Amino acid sequence: MSAETSPQGAADEFSDEERRALEPYFTNLDRPVFALRNLPEVVKAALFARYSRSPKSLRRLFLDEFLDRDSGAVATALVGTERSERLFQRVLSEYGDDSVAQLGGAHIAVEGASNLLTKVLEWGRLMAYLEQSTRYIPYTSKEGGQWRYAVPAEIVGSPLEARCRDLLDDLFEHYAAWIDPAMRHCEARFAQQEGVSAAAYRSTIRAKALDALRGVLPAATRSSVGIFGSGQAYELMILRMRAHPLAEVRDCAAAMLEELREVIPAFLTRVDRPDRGGVWSDYFGATREAVREVAGRLLAGVEVEPRPLVTLTDFDPFGEDKVVAAALYAVSDLPDDQLQERVRTMSAAERGEVLRAYVGTRSNRRHRPGRAFERTSYRFDVVADYGAFRDLQRHRLLTLEWQRLSPSHGYVMPAEIAAIGAAAEWKRLMEQAASLHDEIAAAGHPDAASYVLPMAYRIRFYMDMNAREAMHVIELRTTPQGHPAYRQVCQAMHDAIRDHAGHRAIAAAMIFTDHSSGDEGRLEAERRGEAKRRDAGGEPPALES
Repeated sequence: MSAETSPQGAADEFSDEERRALEPYFTNLDRPVFALRNLPEVVKAALFARYSRSPKSLRRLFLDEFLDRDSGAVATALVGTERSERLFQRVLSEYGDDSVAQLGGAHIAVEGASNLLTKVLEWGRLMAYLEQSTRYIPYTSKEGGQWRYAVPAEIVGSPLEARCRDLLDDLFEHYAAWIDPAMRHCEARFAQQEGVSAAAYRSTIRAKALDALRGVLPAATRSSVGIFGSGQAYELMILRMRAHPLAEVRDCAAAMLEELREVIPAFLTRVDRPDRGGVWSDYFGATREAVREVAGRLLAGVEVEPRPLVTLTDFDPFGEDKVVAAALYAVSDLPDDQLQERVRTMSAAERGEVLRAYVGTRSNRRHRPGRAFERTSYRFDVVADYGAFRDLQRHRLLTLEWQRLSPSHGYVMPAEIAAIGAAAEWKRLMEQAASLHDEIAAAGHPDAASYVLPMAYRIRFYMDMNAREAMHVIELRTTPQGHPAYRQVCQAMHDAIRDHAGHRAIAAAMIFTDHSSGDEGRLEAERRGEAKRRDAGGEPPALES
């Protein structure tokens, strides 16, 4: 990977002693894409969980917080690895049994990825991801003398490169300069209450300030992602990424393949075969371009109609009745069609009785009803800021697709920006970003143009989900401590299910949906977290910059 397309801004420097300590557990110590090895699964999971809320690189975090320097290390034997590799190689090559590729997996870290790349990485359903959060990590420090952003390889060496760097520098400098005023504003709005520790209060104030300022960070902002997946999932990810229009994505696919061959080589032998991986990647690329060409012809001149934040575009008017029938299915001996006929003759009170019994008493939002709620679904068209999209895109069990990030839907400006006297500068930055975006797109790089747009710009995407997944998403993303942007999206989804679809019993089952403003939610979350750490005998985490 070249310096510009590498997902890493600046490599860590390790002492000779540190390198010796790290070598048994990482496939390389110098490159931004690497795999974990020789570690128990519980250690890898805990390491990735800690990684999502730390500005440190994974290897530095491992040295500082997971490796016992005195005892020598955390190690497990690799007994039987070569024999297992030979077995999987034979089955995959000779029998083509794809299910075998689901039995072996790997942890991969991708550091310094732009936010455009992170969305591509997190597209697959059957993988696990943790990404650094803009709510916990302020982007106020530089790496190698540069702010944490990626310049698209497509414009490197052209006159647009210098203008891109100037704009991205300007965005980050304003972000850094606005943090203290934003925190002072939040302190004035939310006074520290009696019984609230200084650490919990400061964490709350900082999270609120970072929430308000996230919109000025560009899509080029670098992040780090921890990924766990099966061999089959990685194979599909790499084939898809190799056909992507962005050079950063294609280069990352090549780097991931190199590292995965260090830990699960048998699962990836088909990737480079022209008759397998080659034609598969060609297929992805060819269909994407064909659809773009057809859309360009058939949709030319069609004006975009205005839409609200959330629009329920598709639902089944009889969906709630079908959920009732599905709830009765497993406890009866009637065929599905007969059950549906019987439900249609029931009174509203009887149908409500069935659903109340099926949902039961939910003491917390993790108590969700069974698969009967998968019998009906909802399709929402959403136009929200890119920051909210980043958070909602991580819900992979539903079907979600998005359009290219562009200035066409405008941008948002949080009230806090005006409150600290930054409204004029916010507007100037947004307009300059839109202008540069249009120039990069006009130069033949429409996909790369998205790098320069701040996260305050809106993006259109759809979320198609069954009622069970809707319950999970809506209840989780309306919790009072959540970001205001995605809380508003999910509150509107809940309203649409109840009022537009008329599925009032389903909406009523989502009892942990929170329609409050959420102003005190972050502080309450910090209080609970502090109490849990105290009960566990731990110390609160230090605030990191």
